[in-house]
Amino acid sequence: MTDDKLKDLYPFLHGKKQDASTMNEALVESVRQKAEHHLQMLGQFFEEHGQAVVDAAGGIADVYRANSRLFAMGNGGSSCDASHIAVEFLHPVTAGRPALTAIDLTCDRTMMTAVANDIGFEHVFVRQIVAQGRKGDGLIGLSTSGNSDNLVRAFRKAKEMGLVTVGLAGGSGGEMAKIGLDHCLVVDTDSIHRIQECHVTIYHILWDLVHTLLADDRGNLSVPGTETQGGNP
Repeated sequence: MTDDKLKDLYPFLHGKKQDASTMNEALVESVRQKAEHHLQMLGQFFEEHGQAVVDAAGGIADVYRANSRLFAMGNGGSSCDASHIAVEFLHPVTAGRPALTAIDLTCDRTMMTAVANDIGFEHVFVRQIVAQGRKGDGLIGLSTSGNSDNLVRAFRKAKEMGLVTVGLAGGSGGEMAKIGLDHCLVVDTDSIHRIQECHVTIYHILWDLVHTLLADDRGNLSVPGTETQGGNP
């Protein structure tokens, strides 16, 4: 390729800016491609793992049937997802659905920084599970790689203690896919953004299915599509 062609493609490498119109067209196309990839990954995941999602929802429903609790954990952006999961169960946005106990293990910064400072960040979740977890409780953890050491340690301890374990991962599933979780839902892509976007959809669907299963137990399952929404759907 000639020097002139390279300068046209990468003007910023030569101290120039790209033409505004050309840049805008490229950005619009980038938006389209990202949205297309998002939809593709969602469709692919649920086409291949729909039954696994139903099974995971059944496991969480069993936790609540036993009057037990759900714990959630994650790092970075996935810590925000852990908080989101907890608030969905504690404060259901659909009218008529009961609040269910869910504890975000990422929210206590005093506990987390104490453990991280004294014995290491890899112990911040396992210490809380040892202290608070009981047989029959549930633990859900999110990691885009599946290799977060603090999650893996907590999951291993949770399995020893008899908790129901649910992992959301990406790529190949990493270590989380190898340690025998009760349910491990893996989004098969190396795009962290697409993994995180799928995780959000997965746990929203898990929340909805859990409530559907529990409502069916009570014998007052509403007709789909007739729920009154409050807040964000």
